[in-house]
Amino acid sequence: MPTLRISSKKLHVIRTAIRLFTTYGFQTVGVDLIAKESKIPKSTLYKYFDSKERLIEMCIAFQKRLLKEEVLSIIYSNRYYTSSDKLKEIVRLHVCSNSLYHLLLKAIFEIKLVYSQGYRMAVEYRKWLLHEIFDLIFSLETCAIKPDASMVLNLIDGLMFQFLSSNSLEERDLVLEQFFKPSI
Repeated sequence: MPTLRISSKKLHVIRTAIRLFTTYGFQTVGVDLIAKESKIPKSTLYKYFDSKERLIEMCIAFQKRLLKEEVLSIIYSNRYYTSSDKLKEIVRLHVCSNSLYHLLLKAIFEIKLVYSQGYRMAVEYRKWLLHEIFDLIFSLETCAIKPDASMVLNLIDGLMFQFLSSNSLEERDLVLEQFFKPSI
């Protein structure tokens, strides 16, 4: 697992790479473009990360850590009164205009064969998230039929794809209200 202690220059490169990978994809973005956009020599980029694969791993580890922190802050927050509210907020976190999840979802579809360690890291996050969603669903206060944790994760993925194709968050909120609407 990549270490997350990094200098501000490395962090700048990681943020630049995340932006480029998210926008253009892992296969399209090369180290030349990342170095140019980061305003550093290509040799410095290789000094920091050894390879594009290592940079991808660092980008995924960075996003994964931030997402976990956000999810845990929602789960343990007193801002949300019910587990259902927490579930809705976790879905909103993953499906928003600047979603940290976008890069991980893209990794699952784009890098499995070429950058297998980065792929495994993205899958590990999904497994962790599935477990957290399961725990929240298990604690739901309602006696109504509870959604399946896998169903909620699939909802996140589907809403993310829908958002990416339309750039509309209104539909997300409508779907969330219907999905978590108490059954009578």
